[in-house]
Amino acid sequence: MTGYDLPEASHRRPGRSAAPDTGALTAVTVDEPAPGVRRITLDRPDKRNALSNVLRGELLAVLREGDADVDVRVMVIRGAGSCFSSGYDLQQDPDEPLPHHTAPGDGQWPRHVTESWMSIWDLATPVIAQVHGWCLAGGSELATGCDLVYVADDARIGYPAVRFGVPDMQFHAWFLGPRRAMEMMLTGDAITGTEAVALGWANRAWPEAELDERVLAVAERIAKVPPDIAALNKRTVHRAMDVMGLRAAIRAGTETCALATHQVGFGAFLEEMRAEGLTTALQRRDEPFGDYRTAPPG
Repeated sequence: MTGYDLPEASHRRPGRSAAPDTGALTAVTVDEPAPGVRRITLDRPDKRNALSNVLRGELLAVLREGDADVDVRVMVIRGAGSCFSSGYDLQQDPDEPLPHHTAPGDGQWPRHVTESWMSIWDLATPVIAQVHGWCLAGGSELATGCDLVYVADDARIGYPAVRFGVPDMQFHAWFLGPRRAMEMMLTGDAITGTEAVALGWANRAWPEAELDERVLAVAERIAKVPPDIAALNKRTVHRAMDVMGLRAAIRAGTETCALATHQVGFGAFLEEMRAEGLTTALQRRDEPFGDYRTAPPG
């Protein structure tokens, strides 16, 4: 006797869905490298895995499908090619529909993307971000929305968009501390994977060549825990962060992001982008700092 009156097969989550139709996916790929582990790869390496609406929609759909599949104990998100993600796709078709509804009006975009990434917290299944190379702007938001973050020691995590605007998802003070967050917000400078671990944004850093193996080993350990128990233990951490105000602060931050779009500095960047093209405008943004588009990672 355990002292608990447990229902039969209580370790199984209600609801079940088949593995995703990988043939229908165009921007992500899915594999299962170990029992209980589903791995999702952002698969736009030629675009540095820029987060288009299509990619985000496919990613969120695969995550939801995995969360409903009783055979999936943990999910891993990684990027194909040279990096995890360079951020949102600023060159996608503006008429491409959003992957889910968000109330329209001023600030719709930051509300929309923060709803997307914070929804990962609300899944029952633990989700791991496996980060290498550049992890910028929206890419850093996606990784932050995951439950665990493991990085290559020479990864570069940053938010260069603060050089003309305000972040959509303002996690920095919570996960990096107020001083380093302030420095990143006022310069747009990046931190390395090793620094990200020291500051608390990431769990551990390893050489990039070891990252797949190391992350899979962690995922396999998580997969050994009964999923209903893992879900509750995941939830208790996130509920504590909610009580401390993280989610309210992120929601409030979307209003600041919307306000930024009405500022002179933001308008000047848009005018330059319209006149000379996005690539030129971004190149000119980063030239004084000697990073991102003007220097390789590392």
